[in-house]
Amino acid sequence: MSDPRPGILARATAEVQWDVIVIGGGASGLGTAVEAASRGYSTLLLEAHDYGKGTSSRSTKLIHGGVRYLAQGHIHLVRESLHERGLLKRNAPHLVHDLGFLVAAYQGWRLPFYGLGLKLYDLLAGSLNLRPSGILNAKASLAHVPTLRQAGLKGGVLYFDGQFDDSRLAITLMRTLEDQGGVALNAAPVTGLLKSFGKLKGVTFLDRETGRSHQALARVVINATGIFADQVRLLDDPDAAPTLTPSQGAHIVVGRRFLPGDTALMVPRTRDGRVLFAVPWHDRTLIGTTDTPVPQISLEPRALNAEIDFILKTAADYLDPAPGREDILSVFAGLRPLVRADSQETKSLSREHALSVSDSGLITLTGGKWTTYRRMGEDVIDLAVTEGRLTPWASVTDTLRLHGWAEEGDVYGSDAAAVRALPGGDIRLHPDLPYTEAEVRWAVRYEHARTVEDVLARRLRALFLDATACMSMVSRVADIMSEELSRDSVWKATQISAFADLARGYRCELN
Repeated sequence: MSDPRPGILARATAEVQWDVIVIGGGASGLGTAVEAASRGYSTLLLEAHDYGKGTSSRSTKLIHGGVRYLAQGHIHLVRESLHERGLLKRNAPHLVHDLGFLVAAYQGWRLPFYGLGLKLYDLLAGSLNLRPSGILNAKASLAHVPTLRQAGLKGGVLYFDGQFDDSRLAITLMRTLEDQGGVALNAAPVTGLLKSFGKLKGVTFLDRETGRSHQALARVVINATGIFADQVRLLDDPDAAPTLTPSQGAHIVVGRRFLPGDTALMVPRTRDGRVLFAVPWHDRTLIGTTDTPVPQISLEPRALNAEIDFILKTAADYLDPAPGREDILSVFAGLRPLVRADSQETKSLSREHALSVSDSGLITLTGGKWTTYRRMGEDVIDLAVTEGRLTPWASVTDTLRLHGWAEEGDVYGSDAAAVRALPGGDIRLHPDLPYTEAEVRWAVRYEHARTVEDVLARRLRALFLDATACMSMVSRVADIMSEELSRDSVWKATQISAFADLARGYRCELN
């Protein structure tokens, strides 16, 4: 199998002028690119590192309306998110499934209080509601969450939201973009913006693998780089004022025994005023998140000891047995690109995402969350049309089936049989994880995986599930990738060393 990247790069540089260039391959960038391409605009997406490398692979893995926003009275935001939740489940049933959440009550008055609030949650979802919520007694609550602390338990409220795998959705959107005729290129950082008479006309970008610089012209350039949005804005205007305030959210992953059922636990109010989730995910238990202001952005943020302690302490208030540090299999953190309240340059479209247009014409999208990625993309392209730079064509993404659409099956959807048919379809990379050698080959051939990290962190979720077990897979993954990409022993050794350095930061004892 020949390396697919040269052909992708050739397509990226062959177009005389793109209708749309999107900078950034996370949730907002991929959603925007799919929106543009599906309307019929020629679209190029450029990602500096890898799809979902930043915040978009570090979420709580939920497609949800936001119970916290309901408690704060943001009804419009909740209704919008619930609507998008329903659309995504319909358009990607192989990626999104229903998940029950129990809100435990240790004071009797909280049962009707939570119950009424979650009935409103159901109503706001309308015809796209997943399943109705209901009040449970203590015995029924323990049947759903057997490890729930029993002392003082009065009962609970069971409601339903959506669960997904964030980086797998990112890869699916990249494949959907290609299905719609668009081009996506990772390991291709934008290094400059091209202008004519002060107006933006394109970008320059670097091919990290060859070190060569390229340029691409476009009618519209969209900055959808999440936490790095201000860095791209500085390429446009060196005097641009910051618009983002980063906040960190940390998660831990522990064994399934701490949440052995198929129901998640939602803590409605922690000591810092957030909600906290314990969620079954890939035969593990994911617990998070935190909300910690950080002074600067980082491509690889690390969970703070205080954040890990906070998650463990909150979990211990509700779970018996409760996990300790020795039980943590992986720990990770992500940065939220929160829009500054004092920003004078942005035009808010909701509490969750905002748009701005610079004097040169650069459109910047900030904020948002995975649940509303499609709506964000629609808003961005609508703005580009309003600005008069694109021919008005209607959005179709509310009914667009994502790549691999299948009513049943795993995250590969309709591609699953083709994945299993590759060499190594029945050979596991590790006995404690479900991933096979064939999936590595698929990731290289069809999902733009370029590094061992791309495979083990984002095509497969091994790094996020068990950082120690992941290390025993590295050599074999590097072997397969070397074969697929015709790489030498030096490349392999470099990849193994780089991944070992990365994986250390996901092991709790080093945080």
